[in-house]
Amino acid sequence: MHDTVKTCFEVLDERFRPCNGDEWMERLHTGCRWTEGPAYFPAGRYLLFSDIPNDRVLRWDETTGAVGVWREPAGHANGHTVDRQGRLLSCEQGERRVTRTEHDGSVTVIADRHRGKRFNSPNDLVEHSDGSIWFTDPDYGIRSDYEGHRAESEIGACHVYRADPGTGEVRVVAGDFERPNGLAFSADERRLYVVDTPRKHIRVFEVTGAGTLTGGEVFGTCDAGMFDGVRLDGDGRVWAAAHDGVHCFDPDGTLIGKLRVPEIVSNLTFGGRRRNNLFITASSSVYSIRVTINGARYPR
Repeated sequence: MHDTVKTCFEVLDERFRPCNGDEWMERLHTGCRWTEGPAYFPAGRYLLFSDIPNDRVLRWDETTGAVGVWREPAGHANGHTVDRQGRLLSCEQGERRVTRTEHDGSVTVIADRHRGKRFNSPNDLVEHSDGSIWFTDPDYGIRSDYEGHRAESEIGACHVYRADPGTGEVRVVAGDFERPNGLAFSADERRLYVVDTPRKHIRVFEVTGAGTLTGGEVFGTCDAGMFDGVRLDGDGRVWAAAHDGVHCFDPDGTLIGKLRVPEIVSNLTFGGRRRNNLFITASSSVYSIRVTINGARYPR
């Protein structure tokens, strides 16, 4: 299915006015149970995204508009990102692990345990320019058989982790979350933004040269349901998935506007040749809109 939806950029602060785009959003695909984890591959001009309860990853082709199953079963994969070598990094809720899909299609396990105990259900992840993988581990995938497999938590808490690229060591970098979810670095990687979904806020941390975090104050609070995924644009604005659309925060933490979406938004990513296509996963569908701003460019 491919149709369009009228766009609504809701300006709450004049600083949001430069953030606009097409007068319509394209619905690229619908009919899923719960979409998540959009990851755009510029070399192939395609988007991968998860349909978690159906245990599959789908692929949308930018050149043809075709959508098909890319991987099934998929470990009830949730969040994805593309690493600096063009490989897919995934959080598999069902298998309770973080993986990398190599160029030949083989799968490498990056992390599946901390101090001998299995993770709850890794949810979302980002790569740092030093090659380390930072990911969140709430318990959504083990709470029922809907998005994973019902199980007791071995760790007994929900943390943010960092996996070292050289040693493979996994350590907790933030341990005071209820259920950490989406996360994103600032363009200079000096700050890390992390959503705590049940607490309905985004926190911001300072990233040290040693790969640790300090600070952690509340950056922004959700006024429509709860936050999920989060991304930054090239001017440092923070875009967060919420129940009524995508919320946009100025770098100072002010909610300056919203992009209204007709379904509950789970995640988003910037893609396209100039990183000015905003891809949005929302409930049963995936949307795309060409915007006047660009996604953040990260160091390589």
